Amino acid sequence: MNAINTSLSLPIAVIGAGPVGLAAAAHLLARGLKVKLYEAGDDIADHVRDWGHVRLFSPWSYNIDTAARALLEPTGWTAPRPSVHPTGAELYAQYLKPLAATPAISAVLETGARITAVSRQGFDKMKTAGREAAPFLLTVRKRDGSERQDLARAVIDCSGTWSQPNPIGSSGLAVPGERAAAARIAYGIPDMLGRDVDAYVGKRVLVLGAGHSAANVLLDLAKLKGRAPTTEIVWAVRGGSLARLFGGGSNDKLAARGALGHALETQVKAGGIDLHMNSTVTKIDSGTALQVTLQQPGGASETVTVDRIIVATGQRPALEMLREIRLDLDPATESPRVLAPLIDPNVHSCGTVRPHGHRELAQPDAGFYIAGIKSYGRAPTFLLATGHEQVRSIAAALAGDMAEADDVQLDLPETGVCSSTLATAGEGKSCGTAKPRVTVTAATEKSCCTPKPHFAGTEAAKDCC
Repeated sequence: MNAINTSLSLPIAVIGAGPVGLAAAAHLLARGLKVKLYEAGDDIADHVRDWGHVRLFSPWSYNIDTAARALLEPTGWTAPRPSVHPTGAELYAQYLKPLAATPAISAVLETGARITAVSRQGFDKMKTAGREAAPFLLTVRKRDGSERQDLARAVIDCSGTWSQPNPIGSSGLAVPGERAAAARIAYGIPDMLGRDVDAYVGKRVLVLGAGHSAANVLLDLAKLKGRAPTTEIVWAVRGGSLARLFGGGSNDKLAARGALGHALETQVKAGGIDLHMNSTVTKIDSGTALQVTLQQPGGASETVTVDRIIVATGQRPALEMLREIRLDLDPATESPRVLAPLIDPNVHSCGTVRPHGHRELAQPDAGFYIAGIKSYGRAPTFLLATGHEQVRSIAAALAGDMAEADDVQLDLPETGVCSSTLATAGEGKSCGTAKPRVTVTAATEKSCCTPKPHFAGTEAAKDCC
């Protein structure tokens, strides 16, 4: 790892006061380092609060960071039951909000402070000589539109991806008519059984996507249809198989994740969902209703008429704010290059990820790190436990404790489904009998099937099974 700038009197900037950003601040503070924590929202965990109605796959035992717990326990905080699966709202109310209120965190936290750009003081991206000694310069935009620039000795970007949804087009672009229909299109997981119910009850709704977000959306719509039978559900999937989404069932060590796929499979088999496989949206025409053109392989197409569209096709990282930072990102996933082969769904879908920390997440601009779900770029399946270990390692490195920084360990549950042949039909392979959850350390990586040696940081990822 390259030496970072020596402006030790400056704070370490943490961008984003979500679960991983708060954990990063806790670990840095535990090591006696100066911290400045920025949150764009008026309150902490703006993204989590937006999907507060959604229940996490992982129970509390995976979702509470060790350094955060150490700050909370002296306040009289009572930890939730480890086996319970919280919703986003419960994660916020029972853990993140009390953590932000601790004296140590509240003293370094600024809300309503959006970081719009990061650079090196006096150095644009082109200038090299003396670069590593220059502090980072962050442009901070306040809610009233005013701006200022802050200095930092290092930066950990935990700003997430939730506010950057992928557009409808399979080419990564908005399809013709998508922007014109924006008022009738939702991205992510709207609260169809709560605050957003009026927009969907009794409507014909098209859901796009084949991941766990789409599964949550479809199951909520099915519940809404049970209450209001005039509600209609249309589901368009680009691929020809739903095996990966339906998942590993009882072999999935995150029971809630396995149950989600099983519940959706049951719902599809029971009918009530108008399913269109191998279908890509190519155009949307707005009128009294939305006329959506679906293209199939070979050139055939059909038009479906709907009232609303929900786009659950994932998110992407916001990189424009990092335009003046020297980054080394994978061209496909937009995640740190070394991490990409381990999480790229084009390569495998295994539930375990090789342990990674400061070395994999550091960028060419020494002292700059991308952590949390943003470190996964466009790839899915991030778990909070991964982010907690990422920032623990980074904090140790910034404190100069390289032994602890390099002793990276992850305790991750298996998915129950692995595939190393995704290009062939999208079919997943069950990993066989149920096993205890997998512990992976820097010395050994265990796939969901058999242990394999740990690859060096720059080597390509192994097949999962």
